Amino acid sequence: MWSLVQHRRLQKHATSQGTKTSSEKVNLPKSVQGCPADAEQMGPAPGLHHEESREGHKVYIKTNGDDDPVDPRNWPLLDRVKNIAILAYLVFVQAWAGAAESMANSAASTDEGHSKVAENLAISMYLFGIGAGSLFAGPISETVGRNPTYLVSTFCFLLFVLGAALAPNFGGRLVCRFFIGLFASATLTINGSSVRDQFRSVKRAFVFPVIAWANVAAPMIAPIAGGWIVENLNLGWRWNEWITLIISVPAFILAFVFLPETYLPVLLDWKASGIRRATNDRRYVSEHVYSNTFKAQMKKGLTMPTRFFFTEPVIAVLGIYLILLYTLLFTFLSGFDYLFSETYGLSTALTGSCFGAIASGATAFTLLAPGLYSLARARTEHVRGARVSPEFRLWPAIVAGPLLPVSLFWLGWGNYSSVSIWCSLTACFLFGAVMIAIYVSSYEYIIDSYGDHSAMALSSITFLRYMIAGGMVMASRPMYSGIGVHWTMTLLGCIATVLAPAPLIFWKLGPKLRKKSPYAESPDGKQ
Repeated sequence: MWSLVQHRRLQKHATSQGTKTSSEKVNLPKSVQGCPADAEQMGPAPGLHHEESREGHKVYIKTNGDDDPVDPRNWPLLDRVKNIAILAYLVFVQAWAGAAESMANSAASTDEGHSKVAENLAISMYLFGIGAGSLFAGPISETVGRNPTYLVSTFCFLLFVLGAALAPNFGGRLVCRFFIGLFASATLTINGSSVRDQFRSVKRAFVFPVIAWANVAAPMIAPIAGGWIVENLNLGWRWNEWITLIISVPAFILAFVFLPETYLPVLLDWKASGIRRATNDRRYVSEHVYSNTFKAQMKKGLTMPTRFFFTEPVIAVLGIYLILLYTLLFTFLSGFDYLFSETYGLSTALTGSCFGAIASGATAFTLLAPGLYSLARARTEHVRGARVSPEFRLWPAIVAGPLLPVSLFWLGWGNYSSVSIWCSLTACFLFGAVMIAIYVSSYEYIIDSYGDHSAMALSSITFLRYMIAGGMVMASRPMYSGIGVHWTMTLLGCIATVLAPAPLIFWKLGPKLRKKSPYAESPDGKQ
């Protein structure tokens, strides 16, 4: 809805510029007329920064410098804060859906007559859906725009959440869970691109942790509600999906009414359309119309992620780091039965409440966002629009990296019934803070390093992250029951120890690696 208002306003503004121009005929330079030199042509509207080309006798519409109000980065701060709040709400409810049924494992498996391991498919199918959809979300959003991608996918997401709540059998529920993930993938994949659309380098240090919190904390808050829902005899385990639907509908309505389009190439399409209407001159176009066809975007979307992962060391190593984090995050949905329920004899409701420790750790790091912003602002000496080096983004991960194996060893070897439960909860708190620190640091480093190619770079990581995490969810119960809590945490802690130096290595070697990469940005921000 709001994007339609936005479209009309932008076209009206462009039309007024074009109408003014149409009353003042000017000659285009001979080099761009593409017709006899004495032919009188309509020139570009005054004040429009444009690029002229012989190809097809087109005049490509561009922004009018760094302060053009068409650019979402120049919109009023209050408007952009509103957009991020709505986006964070969308991310939160769709990330919540992944863990909504986690505490219903025993009740659902008993009710439908299958094993607890099989019930883990409800989580795995959601993760597989996100992995599959992540390859399509970026190309679609860069073809039709962010707004329709969010709205259409969220509407379909709601339909399949309803389907999961009403599914008469296990197979039907699994199909719905896959499509819940598939349609949630749009929001969970391109939200970082929406942040980049609206905020320059320094302000992203403040904004991105908020979006990251919604990604990380939501799957840890959902089990808290889920545990109490399952234990309530008046509700039952299917109410987990109904609660997901109840909190998701307002998010969709807010997005439908108030969320604008933020992808600049699409906004320039609208601007060009208004000028064409006013001048009756078909030469005014945006480059996006010709360069961002869906076919071209899909070709890149399906081939580039693999190329990125196997040719870019930064993507490969940070990708493995994020895969480990998400494997831990979603295997905990089963692992907490062994960590807390079996060790301390907690009920389903209290076991679900233990996830609050991880969510609290993630929240604690997010509250540091103003400090990160202040450091970034000081690094640029308060110059508006200045860029910070990608390596600056690595500091949270450099500090948090060694603490990840500490939290895992602590959780594993402090997990005895003779040891206070607060020992394990404190380890979970540390894990939550460390996880979001590495998540934010890795994402911002990739976005700053790869610029316009960052969407493809993140797509490759997202695909593998969710696919592998989905597979590991199926292995989590056999692993915890087979080798036990202590050795499971030790194994994962050893992997985290190997990866811990990675941020420090990239801090040292990052500039050299970017110079060798055909996709990374140069220090001046050019590809």
